[in-house]
Amino acid sequence: MKQKANRVLISLTLLIGLMAGLSFTGANSVAAQSEQPAAEIRLQDDFYEAVNAGWLATAEIPADSPQLTSFYTLSKEIDETLRADFAEMLEGGAPEENAELAEFIRYYAQALDFDTREAEGVAPLLPYIEEIENLETLDDFNVVWAEWVIEGMPLPFYFEVTADMADATQHAIYVSMPENILPDKSYYGSEIGDQLLEIYAQMQVNLLAMLGKSEGEAAVIVEKGLAFDDRLVTYALTAEEKSIFTALYNPLPVADFAAGSKSIDFAAILDDLTGGNIPEQVVRTSTAYFDNIDAVVNAETLEEMKSWMILQMTSSMKNYLSEAYREAASIYEMTLLGTTEISPKEEVAYESAWTLFSEVVGAHYGRTYFGEEAKTDVTRMVEEMVAVYKTRLQNNTWLSEATKTEAIKKLDAMVINIGYPEKLPPVYSLLRVDAQASFVENAMNLTKTFLASRFALLGTEVDRSEWPLSADTVNAMYMPTSNSINFPAAILQAPFYSLEQTPSQNYGGIGAVIAHEISHAFDTNGAAYDEYGNMRNWWTESDYAEFDKRTQAMVVEFDGLPYAGGNVDGKLTVTENTADAGGLSCALEVVKGLPDGDLEAFFTNWAVIWRTKISPEMAQMLLAVDVHAPTKLRANIQLQNFEEFFAAFDIREGDGMWRAPEDRVAIW
Repeated sequence: MKQKANRVLISLTLLIGLMAGLSFTGANSVAAQSEQPAAEIRLQDDFYEAVNAGWLATAEIPADSPQLTSFYTLSKEIDETLRADFAEMLEGGAPEENAELAEFIRYYAQALDFDTREAEGVAPLLPYIEEIENLETLDDFNVVWAEWVIEGMPLPFYFEVTADMADATQHAIYVSMPENILPDKSYYGSEIGDQLLEIYAQMQVNLLAMLGKSEGEAAVIVEKGLAFDDRLVTYALTAEEKSIFTALYNPLPVADFAAGSKSIDFAAILDDLTGGNIPEQVVRTSTAYFDNIDAVVNAETLEEMKSWMILQMTSSMKNYLSEAYREAASIYEMTLLGTTEISPKEEVAYESAWTLFSEVVGAHYGRTYFGEEAKTDVTRMVEEMVAVYKTRLQNNTWLSEATKTEAIKKLDAMVINIGYPEKLPPVYSLLRVDAQASFVENAMNLTKTFLASRFALLGTEVDRSEWPLSADTVNAMYMPTSNSINFPAAILQAPFYSLEQTPSQNYGGIGAVIAHEISHAFDTNGAAYDEYGNMRNWWTESDYAEFDKRTQAMVVEFDGLPYAGGNVDGKLTVTENTADAGGLSCALEVVKGLPDGDLEAFFTNWAVIWRTKISPEMAQMLLAVDVHAPTKLRANIQLQNFEEFFAAFDIREGDGMWRAPEDRVAIW
């Protein structure tokens, strides 16, 4: 999923983040497809390296980015276009008939007011730090917990409102534990993890000094904050555990949930959050943590918790204060990702404003830059892919008729979103920027409006027409709880798609992407949800056993592959690898049926869209936390499952790209 700015102030819907479909990396521009592979690299030995040799030899990762990919390149181009549009509006005024866009322009203007932000320095952050420091007992916290949930303050628990997995027409309230300082549980206790924590600790001491703390005071806060983070690690979910959606659904009656803690008055919190309309149950995404939350939050750990909250605030607010503060607060992230510079302040200001108005910005982008001709053509491709999938299900030899019927029902009911939505969610009409408030205050107030609107949804039906991605987002997504596939306007560009590319190239790009998203409905996560997005077992026992056997083969195919000094986790990446395989297979079938089908162009563009330059640090982090396999492996390994690939490029036994027939994996 596209992330333009740190998710600091607004806690985005938990399951949208967890259920992201396909994140693209590695492409640049369609023109590079004509580059000749370097002579010393044979297509038959390393297809990805050969196809992308020219680009890989000359492309340079920007100093402020950990990687260079199609995601990055297209996102930058779109952001530059939109910033130019909004610069004109800042001069002449946003169209007042578009109230939501006009409000964004007011907020964006404040983000760009660097003179005021420099003059204010760190002062706008201090009241929030003092609020935390002034609470002395658990009873004090129990008075403010609910208010702080709505304000988006850093807490030892988070409530989210989103579709109920068991009944996707209704909203449910989910509760989750906070993220740790390091990006994954596996970092703790490792050499790199220890080094990162040292850098983080020193950075925080420096930030606290900028907030007026003495060196001794800062050292104590950091020590206690890290101690609380260490308590959280005990119960943190691994990346693999987070990737299994059904394991995150643990409903519990509210009374039982509230009775599970003597430290935190969850009953009062839920009463305040819901205006007395408390739901019957709360869904815990982690049972171990909430079964033991009093071991983490209690009178003895209170100062540790307060210190941890302060550290969360000091680092999360870096993009809303002065440049000196932002520079000082970026050291840990730069080390973690392997970047050498921070992004220009103008870009970060735009990203910060975008964060709270993303769909407003996306609507402007879609209406202004997405043409009807492209939408018609892509809609045709989607319908084509759905038809291919349906035929494949009907002709499937390892599913029973009962399971086939359920699968086709799911396919027929799938919601298809292309380009941009026709309407904005109602919350955007509620956002108001206060000209007298600081940038930080407005960010906090806008966040409060957002989160309050989410809790107001409890007791109402889910609006299945809402999109999970803004139209200016370079990505695509399948959402299990709405059974929807989503293709924002931003990704419908070269090299993924262009009216100027050949059909075979487009099917090697957006065609495979479309079928990838459809395949998510039938991966190891999507298979647990029915045509309405409800978590329901629609498989016969024997059919699911065969499906599990085939997906285990996909686990084995990727598990242990060396990359970035480590090894791929086949279980962590199985859903995305299954979707890649299904997407490529279905798109290939269409190209084979074209009168001018060009398999070489099809496979080549598949390799082009995945080309990537990445820092070692970022590569190692993604290996630990990302449900997607590394891009080079996504390009190469999937191709080795198709006889048509071997025939198109005369790949034979003994070549580096060869895979024996008995080792090739096919699911859909």
